[in-house]
Amino acid sequence: MRLGVRHPGLKFVALTANTHAGKPMASVFPHLAMAGLPDLVANEDVNFSDIDVVFCGLPHGTSQKLVADIAQENSSLRVIDMGADFRFRNAEDYGPVYGADHVAPHLQEKAAYGLTEHNRDAIRDAQIIACPGCYPTATLLALLPLVKSGAISTDDMIIDAKSGVTGAGRAPKQNTLLAEAGESLTPYGVGVHRHAPEIEQEIGLAAGKKVAVNFTPHLIPMSRGELITAHVKLDGAKNADEARKILADAYEGEPFIRVAEKGVIPSTGHVRGSNYCVINVFDDRISGRVIVIAAIDNLVKGSAGQAIQNFNVAFGYPEATAIEALPLFP
Repeated sequence: MRLGVRHPGLKFVALTANTHAGKPMASVFPHLAMAGLPDLVANEDVNFSDIDVVFCGLPHGTSQKLVADIAQENSSLRVIDMGADFRFRNAEDYGPVYGADHVAPHLQEKAAYGLTEHNRDAIRDAQIIACPGCYPTATLLALLPLVKSGAISTDDMIIDAKSGVTGAGRAPKQNTLLAEAGESLTPYGVGVHRHAPEIEQEIGLAAGKKVAVNFTPHLIPMSRGELITAHVKLDGAKNADEARKILADAYEGEPFIRVAEKGVIPSTGHVRGSNYCVINVFDDRISGRVIVIAAIDNLVKGSAGQAIQNFNVAFGYPEATAIEALPLFP
């Protein structure tokens, strides 16, 4: 909403939040008090028949039910889903990861994976745009061009990932209390995080074979920001310079991807509050390996900014509309 209220093609006509239904937006998000937004209502109180597009930011297992219902009410309505429910290209892959069968598998064929830079053609016409998770966004932007070109091997991929506490959502949780998370770096989802199969799906698609990745996320005591460090084997590329050149060529002209100059280490501070992604490649001290580092803001390029970027692609607006802002510093 912070980004969308400045978009010339978006008008927010209904905002739903069942636990806050009946409240003005200012009482839930005071920083949006001046945005002129409608009061919050329950999902069932919205007439979806006159709405062009719905942005969903719901827990897994929730948006699939809502989308199935509103698609019956308005078959021309388009959905941009920031949740997990339509990210798997095969609906049968959803259950083993999220612990319940997909309730709307018939809609999966109408969904496109919403990694903008790598799937624009499908996004442009899809009824449902499934925005990737924040960790897959950073990881795939860093690695997909290298995998597609054969520059790196898909064997023995190790992805070390770190995110601010907003990655855990806004609901109060003990592990994200200031006294618990402050001054403490904590791995979580060790060996079982739900974003790993999503990363494997897309890397496997690019490689043309089934792949497995070693993925470990960490909670960092800061509000926002995400950084992934990928340790990978070289294949077609000889060194980090060649891999960096492949990335630079692949992303030439992309408005939000910056492949940094040699030696520049990406930092979350380079992208804070923006829709940008900064990537670089470094030679490992272990022969035949490189280290690929990428930084994004998990709430913008990792979520809401990418959703609006996908909206722009789907509805024919210049891709950077409403998300041109440079990173915040300090």
